[in-house]
Amino acid sequence: MARTGLKWKAVDLAEAAGVGYATVARFESGETVQPDNVEKMRAALVAAGVEFINGGKSIGVRVPRPD
Repeated sequence: MARTGLKWKAVDLAEAAGVGYATVARFESGETVQPDNVEKMRAALVAAGVEFINGGKSIGVRVPRPD
């Protein structure tokens, strides 16, 4: 959701996070990915303006509106 909300392709996230495309693909398909690579992807999304929400009974993401 966060990646698509930014209108990024998987390769865009991989490049921004400094991980391989296969890492993004495995993560998005639910496979196990090294925790440091998950953190790199999260950090890249946050740097792009994504806010991860985890409060009460809801979780989700807030993505900046495109200009």
